[in-house]
Amino acid sequence: GCAVMPEEIDHGRRRFLGTTAMTLAAARLGIADAAEATERESRHLMALSRGKEWLNSPPLVSTALLGKVVLVQFGTYTCINWLRTLPYIRAWTQKYKQGLIVVGVHTPEFAFEKDLENVRRAVRQMKLDYPMAIDNDYAIWRAFSNRYWPALYFLDARGRLRHHHFGEGEYAQSEGVIQRLLAEAGTPGAASGVMSVTGSGIEAEADWGNLRSPEIYLGYDRTQNFSSPGGAALGRARVYAAPSRLRLNDWGLTGEWTMANEFAVSSMAPGRILCRFHARDVHVVMGPLRKERSVRFRVLLDGQRPGPAHGVDVDESGSGTVAEQRLYQLIRQPAAIVDRTLEIDFLDAGVEAFAFTFG
Repeated sequence: GCAVMPEEIDHGRRRFLGTTAMTLAAARLGIADAAEATERESRHLMALSRGKEWLNSPPLVSTALLGKVVLVQFGTYTCINWLRTLPYIRAWTQKYKQGLIVVGVHTPEFAFEKDLENVRRAVRQMKLDYPMAIDNDYAIWRAFSNRYWPALYFLDARGRLRHHHFGEGEYAQSEGVIQRLLAEAGTPGAASGVMSVTGSGIEAEADWGNLRSPEIYLGYDRTQNFSSPGGAALGRARVYAAPSRLRLNDWGLTGEWTMANEFAVSSMAPGRILCRFHARDVHVVMGPLRKERSVRFRVLLDGQRPGPAHGVDVDESGSGTVAEQRLYQLIRQPAAIVDRTLEIDFLDAGVEAFAFTFG
């Protein structure tokens, strides 16, 4: 999944790749091997040409990128971890536009994220203007041997992979790598301090000190801690009842739902999702079963309207509408963070719910 917590990142794989050995090896090569060496050095750039569609740019070819420092970021538009990195990505795009090219690679986690119009709408709403390759078949993902949303790969002006970073955080270190590679490339003014950027809304940095709830998938294949009596049934409509007790990070359903591999879909109204959580923010990835129909919902926090704890996609009474397939922020708590119970009451049938994420 996209929720890469700091303690789950393999810190041993964060490294600045030295070039001495590569340089010595290249020096030993004869003239006949020069083309092969260049191809090896730029294979990550060449992998970007596997994008079947591009947003904000015509398809980028490796020859156009050689000579520039390239920052490749993998993401998918409903991933909260990716969303929270965007303030920095936008800032670096502007600050280093003289020598840096940021290339987004959109590799979907859920099937609906393969829909080009969904991605196009999300990119427009997020005000992202850098080139983005659509990687629906995971071709670029595999070429980079990537495993994470978000992931950053730093390529120098010769197309060589010099550094990578998985997950959120360490922005000062990442900006330092950009500056170092720009300086190597002879870009003037490359080192001019590191930026401190504050995100807002969904893009605000997580409250890591109070975050004790992991991503919770609501589809049959990947869900855990499903607590409605009788457990989950795959692929058939069933009436579920509320759990008698919800422990932290347990969840359940009430009403008639069908649990598919990736999501749970409500068959009738009303339908309810319950979850016990410990976090400042609660998000749900969801969308209407039919694009032309919206689904009204109401959120309760410990049985009460959320009031000032409402997220950007609901009002103080807890009311909201699911009109498109995306991540919705339901709760942002301003007060002390404790274990709470969230209830989402869907007033219309036909919502597909994919995952809870927290912040």
